[in-house]
Amino acid sequence: MKTAIVAGSRTPFARSGTVFADLTAIELGKVAVRDALARSGLREDAVDHLVYGTVVHDTQAPNIAREVGLGVLPKTVPASSVSRACASSNQAITDAAQMIETGLADVVIAGGAESLSRIPITVSERLSRALVTASKGRTLGQRLAPFRQLRPRDLVPVTPAIAEPTTGESMGESAERMAKENGISRDDQDAWALRSHDLAAAGTADGRLTAEITPVYVPPDYETVVSNDNGIRTDTSLELLAKLRPVFDRRYGSVTAGNASPLTDGASAVVLMNAARAAAEGIRPLGFVRSWAWTALDPTGQLLQGPAYAAPLALDRAGLSMHDIGLMEMHEAFAAQLLSNLQALSSRSFAEAKLGRAQAVGHPDVDRINVMGGSLAIGHPFGATGGRLTVTLLNEMARRDVQFGLVTVCAAGGMGFAMVVERR
Repeated sequence: MKTAIVAGSRTPFARSGTVFADLTAIELGKVAVRDALARSGLREDAVDHLVYGTVVHDTQAPNIAREVGLGVLPKTVPASSVSRACASSNQAITDAAQMIETGLADVVIAGGAESLSRIPITVSERLSRALVTASKGRTLGQRLAPFRQLRPRDLVPVTPAIAEPTTGESMGESAERMAKENGISRDDQDAWALRSHDLAAAGTADGRLTAEITPVYVPPDYETVVSNDNGIRTDTSLELLAKLRPVFDRRYGSVTAGNASPLTDGASAVVLMNAARAAAEGIRPLGFVRSWAWTALDPTGQLLQGPAYAAPLALDRAGLSMHDIGLMEMHEAFAAQLLSNLQALSSRSFAEAKLGRAQAVGHPDVDRINVMGGSLAIGHPFGATGGRLTVTLLNEMARRDVQFGLVTVCAAGGMGFAMVVERR
């Protein structure tokens, strides 16, 4: 059964610690899901399942999907949470498509949310063990005894690290290494970052980007209304970007805060539906899921190069080549990562050595990639970005009357994702 994407929506994406600092990922998710369903024209009781993604889970509410669903959908709608690093909402979308294609559901809402303003802070292992032991004590002495062996260093909070558990290398460090190994210059990274901000600013000014956004009325007084992404810079330039110092290799590096995506809060959602049922009910979809692919590579290698492996596989499954792709949305975790993937896709030697192919996979002309900017400017709430990419792409495909589009996402753990969507 063919899967149609009938509607999509997202909140504004906001730099962490700013306008959404007091909102949880669950609250942001409710806004996106509610608006996506309203845009679809479907009733709440038409939804068969909700699949929702996040990366930094709330320890008090680990099943974000169920909490979002309880606030927006009938309480009888099942909900499941997924987590695949930066591709979490892509995982939600493909899970939803599989449910529809196997006949297990007709209407599924998928997406994801992240609040990087509200990262859970944990305690040291020694303090954790002491707290657990103390909770079992029956007398005051038994409850106090476990803490006598603690040292001041055991009381220091432990903040989450955005690093690979297998290598200890952060994604930024991996991007820095990719830039060096692939010869991606600082100038090229800064130029791509400026391009992202300029195109995102243009897409905001002419209403194309804001068309996919639902405003958020911020509690508790609901007088503050957020309707635009707040990370897009209209005042930057190559000269200003060049002045920023490298973050991960301060002496020889090229990855800076200006050519890396910022920590961001936000949510997205799409409504997927059995295409035959959509046609029968007179619903005109944004597009259809044609194919997708997941890949993985050794994290000790080029961690964020997954899209270069996933894209050709998704194209094969769609029965297409890169020449058929009219628009492409590639997640911009770092300018170095995006440029490395484009370099690999255009390389015959990469195709021969890594993919077992005789010819380079290729990619669309640069002026058809991320045509309204990308995550470097718009922002990157980990669990929500995949839904944003999908909605942005489908909306622009409609404006330009493009038949085939491609979404790609890199993810921690050396994973890659690609999905082909079509309009007719």
